Amino acid sequence: MFNLLWGILFVIVNFGLFLLCYRLFGKKGLYAWVGVATVIANIQVAKTIAMPLDIVMTLGNTMYVTLYMTSDLLNERYGRKEARNAVWFGFFTLLMTTVIMQMALVFKPQGDPIFQTSLETIFGLMPRLALGSLAAYFISQFLDVRLYSWIRKYYSTSRQLWIRSNGSTMISSFVDTLIFCTIAFAGRFDMQVWIEILLTTYVVKFLLTGAGTPILYIARSFKFAEEEEPALKDADSRSIS
Repeated sequence: MFNLLWGILFVIVNFGLFLLCYRLFGKKGLYAWVGVATVIANIQVAKTIAMPLDIVMTLGNTMYVTLYMTSDLLNERYGRKEARNAVWFGFFTLLMTTVIMQMALVFKPQGDPIFQTSLETIFGLMPRLALGSLAAYFISQFLDVRLYSWIRKYYSTSRQLWIRSNGSTMISSFVDTLIFCTIAFAGRFDMQVWIEILLTTYVVKFLLTGAGTPILYIARSFKFAEEEEPALKDADSRSIS
């Protein structure tokens, strides 16, 4: 029960920091969140926890869901191009971190190797987990951007944001989970355990996606002076002409 209650607080803090990052730094904050979240999510995924009803799951799901929230918010407010750029930025961040940390582990440590052992525990799970994460992130995030734009053609009003966001994320997150679990865990567990990991991971992402919908509505309502000034200038120039 402790993990469940702590997990609820954990989700609230994650979503709150997501909002704060956007509120303080605007669009740049969303890019920064993508860079940080891709790294943190792939560190957290190495830790498994037990929930009520003997459900075992990995951490990282909350951060992964905020990545979809970020791309959806960028798509909603700034267009598909900005969302795609953020996906490329996140992919590069994850690739860069993987390469640099794999090279760092090769150095021979001086003195007590406790820190080397700790780093190997965290980053030594790569490259298989890294390959799974990179492939799942790359495919699912671009799929999410495309699906969001496609759904927007049919559900384009401001009140229908929940349809665009939940529809695109719930499909793309299943693709993400399927690709990651196949690359990272296929062959390491028997089929029954593998299916349990796949389903529990997706169900958690499904619930978190729904919980994050009000957060998107709040974030979309934020106003930024630097974004409104160009629009005002354009309006003034049109009225003069």
